[in-house]
Amino acid sequence: MNDSVQLLGVSNAIVDVLAPVSHEFLAELGSLPGSMNLIDAEQAAAIYDKMGPATERSGGSVANTIAAFANLGGRAAYIGRVADDQLGEVFAHDMRSLAVDMRRPPRPAQAATARCYVMVTPDGQRTMHTYLGACLELDTSDITEDTLGVPQVVLIEGYLLDAPHGPALIDKAIEIAREHGSEVALSLSDAFCVERHLHTFLRLVNDSVDIVIADDSEAFMLFGTDNLEEAIAAAAELGNLFAITRSADGSVIVRGKERIDIDANPVDRVVDTTGAGDAYAAGFLYAYAQDKPLRACAQLGSWCGAQAVQKLGARFESGNLAHRTEAD
Repeated sequence: MNDSVQLLGVSNAIVDVLAPVSHEFLAELGSLPGSMNLIDAEQAAAIYDKMGPATERSGGSVANTIAAFANLGGRAAYIGRVADDQLGEVFAHDMRSLAVDMRRPPRPAQAATARCYVMVTPDGQRTMHTYLGACLELDTSDITEDTLGVPQVVLIEGYLLDAPHGPALIDKAIEIAREHGSEVALSLSDAFCVERHLHTFLRLVNDSVDIVIADDSEAFMLFGTDNLEEAIAAAAELGNLFAITRSADGSVIVRGKERIDIDANPVDRVVDTTGAGDAYAAGFLYAYAQDKPLRACAQLGSWCGAQAVQKLGARFESGNLAHRTEAD
């Protein structure tokens, strides 16, 4: 099978509903600033009614990476489950507008399309309330040789392990990717997710994936340490390609004995930290798909992350990338 796609993402499909809010608003909801809270359909409707003007766009961690990858000029595709409702159409339209090949279009579902209310306070902190809805209905029937194709890299979201069919569909995606020569990248997603599924993450990292994308807290949880050098030493023993982000402290790339330390790009003002790691992954994987050296991959990743934190939401406009699509 021929496929011109460079990066295909498999993840929970979530519509991000982004809005600036006050700390008083969070207090009314009883929400701890910076927290991520799972909510049910009734709570989702109540919060939406209380929120002011908001921006709605396709979201979820890996979906954000796919969108940013496409904005960089990469050829991207995506597999995720949304319902045939208003927010499902928002998700699909947004992806199509970026020329992303949405390989599972909106369709009837038992639950409404998932959404994440991303409430951003004036200090740039994000507080999230997430209703998972239809994204949990993604299953192994969605992962086939036709839907997966033969991309250069398949990017899998660690959060899928929380879904009922997640472990099985991840294994199936990896099996098909391996059969057709695609590389497999795994986003560790969240330190608490790693803690919940530590055995499975270790199995995937040890046996199945080529590239691991994580922040330092996720890497610490994976390797059972709170020391960066110990985590790097453990990653080096495995031989996978690790891209470990460290917020304002930059990132570290590890592949066997090879180690590259990259400084973070300076920013004028942090507006919203939403999706900085997702943007980093997009830049890193875009340069990787162009066969750039690993240092150049990390440099472009850092640049993309810096662009993302200087505006509301996890996106940055493609027009801003003209001078930086070649990592040097």
